[in-house]
Amino acid sequence: MENNTEVSEFILLGITDVPELQIPLFILFTIIYLITLTGNLGMTTVILLDSRLHTPMYYFLSNLSLVDFCYSSTVTPKVLAGLVIGDKVISYNGCAAQMFFFVFFVTVESYLLTSMAYDRYVAVCKPLHYPTIMTAKVCACLVKCSYVLGFLTAATDTGDTFSLPFCMSNVIHHFFCDTPAVMTLTCYDRHVNELILFIISSFNIFLALLVILISYLLIFTTILKMHSGKGHQKAVLTCASHLTAVFLFYGTFIIMYLQPGSSHSMDSDKIISVFYTMVIPMLNPLVYSLRNKEVKSAFKKVLVGLERR
Repeated sequence: MENNTEVSEFILLGITDVPELQIPLFILFTIIYLITLTGNLGMTTVILLDSRLHTPMYYFLSNLSLVDFCYSSTVTPKVLAGLVIGDKVISYNGCAAQMFFFVFFVTVESYLLTSMAYDRYVAVCKPLHYPTIMTAKVCACLVKCSYVLGFLTAATDTGDTFSLPFCMSNVIHHFFCDTPAVMTLTCYDRHVNELILFIISSFNIFLALLVILISYLLIFTTILKMHSGKGHQKAVLTCASHLTAVFLFYGTFIIMYLQPGSSHSMDSDKIISVFYTMVIPMLNPLVYSLRNKEVKSAFKKVLVGLERR
C-alpha cells in the first residue's frame, strides 16, 4: 500500500552543509543581494525621475530591473536565513508560493527581453517609423502580455507540481523550491506532469528565443548594409547591452537544462542555480549602466541632486 502521509512542510538541504563555508557564503550572498537591491531599485528610480529616459527602451528596462529585484528576493532571503541560523524548513504553502513567484518573474523576464529585442529591431531597422510603431500603448501591451504569460506559466507549473501527492520524503535536494527538485518527491507516476512542464517550458523558451534571433538577424543584416561608420557604431552600441543580458540569461538556462542527464550532479546544478537566481539579477543593472551614457548621466544627475539637498 502507498504511504499517503500528508506533507505539511519541506526541508531545504541548502547550498552546503560544510560549517566552514556557511559564514563566508553568507557574507558573499549578502553583498550580492545588497548590490542587486541597490542596482535594480536605483535603475528603476532613475528612469522614473529622469524625463529624458521616458522612452520605450527604458520603459522595458525599468520593468526588467523591477523583475530582477523581485525574483532575487523570492529566493535569496531564505538562502541567507539557512546559512546564518540554519532555518531550512519551509511550509507547504510557502514552498508553493516560492515556486509560483520564481517561475512567474523568470517567465516575465524572458518575455521582457523578447520585447526589448523587438524594440531594438524597430530602432535600428525602421528608425523613421519608430515613434509611430513603438507607441506608449504598444509598449504597455507588450509588458502586460509578459506579466499575463508569466502568471499563466507560474499557475500551471505550480498547480501541476502540487497536484501530486508527496509521500516519498519531504527533503528537497536544493536551496529553493525549484520545480524539478520538488517533483522528484512524489510517489505518484509523474510522467504526464513532467511532459506538461516540458511542453510549457519549451514553448516559452523557444518562442522567446525565436523572436530574439529573428530580430537580431534582421538587425545585423541592416548594420552590414550601413555605409556610415558612425551609424554602424551607434547601432552596435544600441544593441550591445541587451545582447549581453540575453546571453547571460539564456546561456545559463541552456547550460542548466540542456546538458546530458549523465552530466548532471546536485553540486553543479546548485552552482548554476546560484548564478541565475542571484548573480544575473545583480549583473543586469551593471551591464546597462556601464554601457549606456544616458543612464550614467541620469545617475550623476540624481546623485548631484541628493548632494545639494
